[in-house]
Amino acid sequence: MEKIPLTRAGYDALNEELKQLKTVERPAVIRAIAEAREHGDLSENAEYHAAREKQSFIEGRVKEIEGILSLAEVIDPATLSGTIKFGATVTIVDEDTDEERTYQIVGEPEADIEAGKLNLKSPLSRALIGKEEGDSVEVRTPGGEKAYEILSVRFI
Repeated sequence: MEKIPLTRAGYDALNEELKQLKTVERPAVIRAIAEAREHGDLSENAEYHAAREKQSFIEGRVKEIEGILSLAEVIDPATLSGTIKFGATVTIVDEDTDEERTYQIVGEPEADIEAGKLNLKSPLSRALIGKEEGDSVEVRTPGGEKAYEILSVRFI
């Protein structure tokens, strides 16, 4: 199987979510199912069905996180330098609108565009990889071609 790159923060966040699911969420849903069973007829018991659905979600998420962590390759961006690669924090400016944005290029499981965490496999990340400060990149987006200038590259 292919290794999944993660930053230390991303790995720790997934580990924490797994711990929360196993020690808090799972026991709570088991109690909720037991309580709902005590109410009698399960075919018409909405509480029971909701609890079973939540249990299914929790178990699926536990398996997903365990799979990711088993394949994780933790990379410390502070040990890297040079051109843009995984872990780089990049500030870019849209050449049309002069809007500046800063993103850290991270692995797929920890990507969150709202938090400035850009998926390594996204079109923008792929365009940035291998470039350096001062370069311009063109990216094909659903809204058309976009051009960005790279203002800074940091590994923190």
